[in-house]
Amino acid sequence: MKTGITGGIGSGKSYVCQRLALRGIQVYDSDSAAKRLIRTSPDIQQRLTALIGPETYVDGQLNKAAVSRFLLSSEANAHAIDAIVHPAVFRDFEESGMEWLESAILYESGMERLVDRVIVVTAPEEVRIGRIVHRDGISREKAQQWLDRQWPQEEVIARADYQIINDGVADIDSQIDSILDTILNSH
Repeated sequence: MKTGITGGIGSGKSYVCQRLALRGIQVYDSDSAAKRLIRTSPDIQQRLTALIGPETYVDGQLNKAAVSRFLLSSEANAHAIDAIVHPAVFRDFEESGMEWLESAILYESGMERLVDRVIVVTAPEEVRIGRIVHRDGISREKAQQWLDRQWPQEEVIARADYQIINDGVADIDSQIDSILDTILNSH
């Protein structure tokens, strides 16, 4: 049984995955995998350069600013990048043999097809914006752009099997333990 962990940017998915790692649960990080594949796959590099232009890679390094501008300039551009990167990440996860998967865009990408159940990590929007601004050193407006690109949190909650509230107040570990107990007892 494969388990997906999702939640919008700034919700604290990575923190929950760190807490799972302390319990011996290894989680495939689809965002890190995508970055690795974009950096190392000649096929992806060639296709992204053909899509975005010669400024996509400078001296063999991904030009994040150019890619970000292209990505955020239209929904069609975002879908075109996703059509290149997502299938490679899907294959990489399936080849990893791992049973736990973390993806901010689990539903948007179609990756939910690869898992049997989903845990969503949630936090109030203001908390998420604060985390993004602090973590990435970007403006509130840029953080809001990233939030707006993702599905509304309520929609993801409605589709998920379990929810972990990461608002800075609720006890994360007791929520994780409760979900793990439920999962283990369902077998």
